[in-house]
Amino acid sequence: MADESSSIVIDPSSYDLIVVGTGLPESVLAAAAASAGKSVLHLDPNSFYASHFASLPLSAFSSFLLSQLNIPSEHSQSSHSDSATVADLIPRSLYSHVDFSYHSLQQPSGRFSLDLSGPRLLLSADPIVDLLLRSGASNYLEFRSVSMSFMYLDGRLLPVPHSREAVFKDRSLGLTEKTHLMRFFKLAREHFGSEGERISEEDMESPFIEFLEKQRLPPKIKAIILYVIAMADYDQECPELSKKLVKTKDGMESLALHSSSVGRFSNGLGAYIYPIYGQGELPQAFCRCAAVRGALYVLSMPVTALLTDSDYGHYKGVRLASGQDLFGHQLIVDPSFTASPLFSGSLDLHHESFESSNMIEVRHGSSPGSKVARGVCIIRSSIQPDLSNLMVVFPPRSLYTEQLTSVRALQLGSNVAICPPGLFILYLSTLCDDAAQGKKSLHAAINALFPHPAPKNFESSSQAVNEVEADANPIVLWSAMYVQELTEHCMLDTLSSCSMPDGNLDYRDLLESTKKLFHKMYPQEEFFPENSAYKDTEDDVGSSD
Repeated sequence: MADESSSIVIDPSSYDLIVVGTGLPESVLAAAAASAGKSVLHLDPNSFYASHFASLPLSAFSSFLLSQLNIPSEHSQSSHSDSATVADLIPRSLYSHVDFSYHSLQQPSGRFSLDLSGPRLLLSADPIVDLLLRSGASNYLEFRSVSMSFMYLDGRLLPVPHSREAVFKDRSLGLTEKTHLMRFFKLAREHFGSEGERISEEDMESPFIEFLEKQRLPPKIKAIILYVIAMADYDQECPELSKKLVKTKDGMESLALHSSSVGRFSNGLGAYIYPIYGQGELPQAFCRCAAVRGALYVLSMPVTALLTDSDYGHYKGVRLASGQDLFGHQLIVDPSFTASPLFSGSLDLHHESFESSNMIEVRHGSSPGSKVARGVCIIRSSIQPDLSNLMVVFPPRSLYTEQLTSVRALQLGSNVAICPPGLFILYLSTLCDDAAQGKKSLHAAINALFPHPAPKNFESSSQAVNEVEADANPIVLWSAMYVQELTEHCMLDTLSSCSMPDGNLDYRDLLESTKKLFHKMYPQEEFFPENSAYKDTEDDVGSSD
């Protein structure tokens, strides 16, 4: 591919916006800029779309993670000419501690589509769903519902009722617990409705756990609301151990969004939906929106350097691996790149000196420098009989005493076209400060879910991966664990960097920060106007379920 890219000449050579990397925020920004009438060039050094948000065949998934461990440490260099400063753009790895374990998996690699950023779902009433509809990206997507959510408590999986009817039918909750839960749902509806009781401003700014305790909710109901609906990452009942206490305002907004998501689509049972073929379809849908509005796409095209004005230091263009120079008014760069010093400071877009430019408001407590441990398992039987697509939340301390953060697990089956019939994909994730802490939680969750857990002696992927001795009838057929760094959106003058996939289950934080970045670049433009949807007439267009 490198030989092919070196022979490509891109024309024209000047654009309003140049984007490097086709991750979800980069793709949304490219589509939004194209919708606003800007000329857009979208480049990706990879041969596939979606970058860190990609869904990949099994072999490509493994190869990508292994390649991230072998990125050489280089010092960026800069050179000067009369008109421009050329600064090397250096790739850096944001993945570490990659481990594989597998039994005999007798399936072709291409029959799997594995998410790099899992587990991740869309709430049916999530703002990103409205954006998909408004932008026209929904023309290229189909979804399936995730029918049930569970919470792991006292060694058991407890079903989480997602509606009034489900509460009445639930057999795991006592009558008192059901009464308290229904009363609390009623309070949430009234607060956000036009009539009824309103929660005071003082309570809305207080920690959510304090408000729930004022409502005298039973422990099980508090745990459901905090960790399954409000999706708190850290232990809310031990403030001294928590990096982030969820505010009542945020918790109630999550509850309202969850409630409005249930039943939004007639054929969706729960609150969550998942795109057929994987999460990597979302960035591709926005790329197609941008392309039909005139954006130019070139994959397998490495960008080796940034160009800036020698006199003022402003960004002015990029240099490709082919040697061609391209020019643009704005540049958005994938988070896995850094550049050499150009001004009096550093152009490392993730350097602490640009913390004031950081535009993301973290809802659940992931902060710069923190990490997310992710796991992917191919399993041969469902966690719950007769259910294919389901979610499990392991609240802090539910697996072991020192468990500081929630673990989320998402099981998906062949009805979302990511694996062969009879098999399932299980995604897990948890925030962590270090790899050992994160992997301990993931292993504990796997051990809790399966009577015959995956082997604990995962061999490091930095060595040759040998086949692990299989049980006679294994449940976990293949698995991978890895640790991903968390970075956030930031902007320096006309040069911006998007975030890595965060530790949240949904896309609310990511979409909000992406919108802020767009308005920072183009303050006079509307972010996907209501009439911006492009009507595609191709026969292969899917529809939202």
